[in-house]
Amino acid sequence: MDTQQSTALARALAEVPGPLPTSGVIHITIPHTERFTVVGNHLAQHPDLSCTAIGVAVLIQSLPQGAEISIKALAARCKEGEKRIAAALRELEAHGYLQRLRHRLSGKKVITRTVFCNQPAALVRPRRPVATAPAPVQVPAPVAAPIQVPAPVPVPIQVPAPAPVPIQAPAPVPTAAPPAPQAPPLVPPPTAPKPPRPPLPQPSLLTPELDRAATALLSDLRRHAPQFTLSEDHIRQLVPAVATWLERDADPDTIRRALTDDPPQPLRHPVKLLKHRLTALLPPPLPGAHDLVAPARPRVAVTPFQTCDDCDRAFRSPTPGHCRDCRETRAQHEHRSEGVPVAA
Repeated sequence: MDTQQSTALARALAEVPGPLPTSGVIHITIPHTERFTVVGNHLAQHPDLSCTAIGVAVLIQSLPQGAEISIKALAARCKEGEKRIAAALRELEAHGYLQRLRHRLSGKKVITRTVFCNQPAALVRPRRPVATAPAPVQVPAPVAAPIQVPAPVPVPIQVPAPAPVPIQAPAPVPTAAPPAPQAPPLVPPPTAPKPPRPPLPQPSLLTPELDRAATALLSDLRRHAPQFTLSEDHIRQLVPAVATWLERDADPDTIRRALTDDPPQPLRHPVKLLKHRLTALLPPPLPGAHDLVAPARPRVAVTPFQTCDDCDRAFRSPTPGHCRDCRETRAQHEHRSEGVPVAA
């Protein structure tokens, strides 16, 4: 019996449209054909009503017209006592779902009528007139041109003129508005093609030592996590990726923890999970010794100090000689000796 029920449940889950949620409730909706009641979410998810009041409201909606819904009658149908039923009826009355009206009979006897409304918010809204469909427009059939007949001789007989018949213009035919452009969906449809998966990492050179170490590491995963028991074919597929980790000086314990820690529950495809983690969590190669050395700063050439041969003043110059003032003084003397006038 349990096997048949489990098979039926699995078949019903397979028929649920769209992807199943990873957490929370999964709804299996089977349409009702008889004995059902429509309940609005404004009542089923009312934030201010207790679960008892919501259940009593659903029970009252399912009863036929004229059914007795007194406290004693409802307590006889439910497991709750009369106090909880009375409190639930007061909650429904406070939120407008239940109303008690006094009605006077012909014999001056006053009775209380209980009215239940499934949508109390709709009572206070103004009702819109029901729109009627426009009458179909009748297009008159084409009539042949009348034949010209000579008018008869008028006879002096007075005939009352016929009353003018009002001609109603045909109602305009409503034209459908052009559909508004739809924005592209933010979430791709389930039938959209998936991007190709990235290839598994490959080592620069798969040496026998790397092959042996990667095979041993993958075969040993089942000892630490039994759900990662791999076949020989799957191990051969994953060996190059694990060898890439080992080639980049990754510790075997670090690789094992990165592959097996915190797997999803339930784990349905362990090989796919290992391929994803080997590709997405691949560490970069270790930097070399030359990569860790700080770059040398560029050396700035500094002009040395020189001592002037005439005034012993210090000045910057790549070669020894005279300072600027002494060079100008020597130039003035040379011009005067040659008879060239010098500006004052």
